[in-house]
Amino acid sequence: MERGDGAALAAFIVGALLAGGNAVGIRVSNRELDPLWGAGLRFLLAAGLLGAVMAVLRLGLPRGRALLGVLVYGALIFGGAFSFAYYALVEIHAGLGQTLLALVPLATLLLAVLQRQEHLRLAALVGTVLSLVGIGVVSGLSDSGSVPVLSLLAVLGAVLCFAEGTVLARRFPSVHPVTANAVGMAVGAAILVVLALVFGDAIEVPERGATWLALAYLVVLGSGPVFVLYLFVVRRWSASRAAYDFVVIPLVTIVLSAWIDDEPIGAGLVLGGLLVLAGVYVGALRPAASPALRTQVDGRSAPT
Repeated sequence: MERGDGAALAAFIVGALLAGGNAVGIRVSNRELDPLWGAGLRFLLAAGLLGAVMAVLRLGLPRGRALLGVLVYGALIFGGAFSFAYYALVEIHAGLGQTLLALVPLATLLLAVLQRQEHLRLAALVGTVLSLVGIGVVSGLSDSGSVPVLSLLAVLGAVLCFAEGTVLARRFPSVHPVTANAVGMAVGAAILVVLALVFGDAIEVPERGATWLALAYLVVLGSGPVFVLYLFVVRRWSASRAAYDFVVIPLVTIVLSAWIDDEPIGAGLVLGGLLVLAGVYVGALRPAASPALRTQVDGRSAPT
């Protein structure tokens, strides 16, 4: 994290707070809309809203490698991660799902290492073990009925898509965050709608007021602003540091889910969640012990 970058820090905090309600909104949307169609409808509307902002700001479309980067980003983040996340949140509560998504920073660090953006530290391996133990506790391995296996695997699929999308966002030329997310959400929406048709989701307009309220939040606050702010931070911090958002978000989500969705906050969720968060901190967020362990970004030493 670059010290003294007040704008990035403010974007990080506001983005995490706004994103805290997303998993709860998805749970509400899933009660009426099939998951892939619900996700597709959300990002169709969000892409249209950001497209209008692009027109007002007179932002042009990216070209060349910049366009390719935006297409890959949109396919992974919006088409990939959210297809998994929406499916998982049909069966599991928002707080649990968002807690498991706190693995994103650690997965981001490991993928960045494999792609030579950052250096691997022993702490990352320790953090991986802690986080895996935490997932076991949260998912209730002693009670196989606690969390459906397919839902758990879907969350882990979302983790990998979020992580790889974050790493690749740094590899391609920079694009204005509004443009990148407008185009990226349009790409993701197209993928999600096609998947909805392939898997037989009902394509229908919501009728319940609660569903429209959830969509309004997800589109107006939980999509455009959240991901514009996130991409703003990704461009200024290392990939694994920017992904720290996913550790802060569950703190907001668990409170909202307990209030709105009657999610039980049991010992397994608390203990397992703490282990996951501890693993992520040790593996991805704890400052390096020496300058030699600093991350490498674009071939240059970056401050941690």
